[in-house]
Amino acid sequence: MLMLPEERHAELTRSGLNLIQQAISIFDAELRLAVSNRPYQAMFGLPDRLTLPGASFEDTIRFLVERGEYGPQDDPEAAIRERVDQARTFQPHYMERKRADRRWISVEGAPLSQGGWIAVYTDITQIKRQEELLRARSAELSERVFENAERLSAANRALAATNAALEEAKRILTESEARTRQVTAMVPAHIAHMDRTYRYTFSNNQISAVFPGSDVAVLGRTGEEVLGSETFDRIRPHMDRAVAGQPQVFEITHPPSGRRIRIALTPDQTGRGAYVLSTDVSAEVQSREALAHAAKRAVAAQVTSGMAHDFGNLLTIILGLQTRLGRSGLSAGQVEDVQATLAAARRGVTLLDGIATLTGQREHRPRPVELRGLLDDLAAMTRPTLGGDVTLEIAPGLPDTRLMLDPGALQDALLNLILNARDAMRGQGEIVIAGRAAGRWLELTVTDSGPGFTDEALRRATEPFFSTKGGQGSGLGLSMVYDQIKLAGGTLRLANAGGAQVTIRLPWRSARPHLVLLVEDDPDIRAATREMLTLLGHAVIEAEGLAEARGLTDLPGVTVILSDLQLGDGSGTLLVEAGLPLILMTALPASDPLRAALPGPVLTKPFDDAALAAALMMVTDD
Repeated sequence: MLMLPEERHAELTRSGLNLIQQAISIFDAELRLAVSNRPYQAMFGLPDRLTLPGASFEDTIRFLVERGEYGPQDDPEAAIRERVDQARTFQPHYMERKRADRRWISVEGAPLSQGGWIAVYTDITQIKRQEELLRARSAELSERVFENAERLSAANRALAATNAALEEAKRILTESEARTRQVTAMVPAHIAHMDRTYRYTFSNNQISAVFPGSDVAVLGRTGEEVLGSETFDRIRPHMDRAVAGQPQVFEITHPPSGRRIRIALTPDQTGRGAYVLSTDVSAEVQSREALAHAAKRAVAAQVTSGMAHDFGNLLTIILGLQTRLGRSGLSAGQVEDVQATLAAARRGVTLLDGIATLTGQREHRPRPVELRGLLDDLAAMTRPTLGGDVTLEIAPGLPDTRLMLDPGALQDALLNLILNARDAMRGQGEIVIAGRAAGRWLELTVTDSGPGFTDEALRRATEPFFSTKGGQGSGLGLSMVYDQIKLAGGTLRLANAGGAQVTIRLPWRSARPHLVLLVEDDPDIRAATREMLTLLGHAVIEAEGLAEARGLTDLPGVTVILSDLQLGDGSGTLLVEAGLPLILMTALPASDPLRAALPGPVLTKPFDDAALAAALMMVTDD
């Protein structure tokens, strides 16, 4: 009969154990026999039933006690109970005993990490006889020497047994440590231990995944050396408390990357430092902030939207009446009053526009943008409104790569920040706009020479309707900037650096040019789409149908296919076989079930250059 691999392995194990001269038995945690060899049965004369897996330890001891293995017993049941109780609290041991048949055996036992124990029985009768013979034939040696020799021999045997137990414990500990290290290395967080001098004594080598740019080799180095002084200065007060025995959970912003990191510090119970668990919670914090901000916006919308319509009607009436009064031959003082009323009404119109922006839906419309040109245009448009005592400087060193940005939203955001800075400086000072590449981010900072943000403004400046200008401000400027930046997938950070400083971080998406295979059977649509692509900076190869396009997909340099869904000679979806990024164009509405199974992005006709740029970014984003 064919044996299964498990059966062959068990049979091989039994055969090997039977070749060992010593008797071996392994009992599990339930005091049931798991494994034994043939010398075990032969040494103690056990019946077959007591050598089968599952045999009871208590039944085995009862058999041996009744047969006289342990000598005469006044109370056999008490002797059985004593040995069973000892087995339940098994401890490693070595002993030598003389059996009823006057033969000597050594018993060496060691617990197993899985539960239960192993016992090895060795017949040492010959060794004992040699010791007795040596004693009888060496009269010139003192009795003390023989006793010491006997004790040394027994101690050596006990030491060998202890070493074996220690080696097994070491093996189990090594395997456990290896498993622990493997598990911690798989956790998407940095797990570490710092001693009282803030040096790393353990790390799961995930620090660079949480703190980008950090060196993985941290053991023996201080937190300041690994993370930098700016980051570690934010952690140090919490470490001081953790080392003193107080658990800590807190969040910091990692200055080099802008990531939000949650850190849990657990005091080392031995008093030698603290355990550190660091997790990147940027996405969680952004979601939390966005939800909180959305809730505030929703409340603001509920409060204001019901009044906006009536308020707009009233402003229309006020503007009409004041304009009529201004034309009715009033005195100079009355004309000034009319003009002041008109100015106030126009401010009300501006506020209504802000409310409409607050409650309305926005879209992110990226397109290729040259940052220097965008900022120069913004400066030219803004400088006349700043006054002669306010200077606006665009710092050098801007990235010269064309980037995928929403230029309108970015200009609006920066304009809001510039005007806020002008008002904060009370018409006198300097505003500087700087930009740089920061890893996977484009970082823009607007810094002014004014008094800076108050503590309350640092906490609440992005809340709708929060203002530090009293009755002179709507409180919507920074709120709208926040929304525009979040919509683009970026972050907004307020700080004081001499004056107020606002840092905008936007995802770095290069607007690299592509060679696009444009497949469209309508010549007018093909011409219009080609013009959009070239204005976006891309090169174009055209095909009128599926067959022609298939012959062009292997041209060197082609990086994207932009195809109509329904071509005269087949479906544009078949071009997915070329293995290139595929964008499909169709007039089918978004609700049409045919669109659900289409591969890749789908452009709904008609579309503009912003929608086209966004689709290209989806399939070629670097």
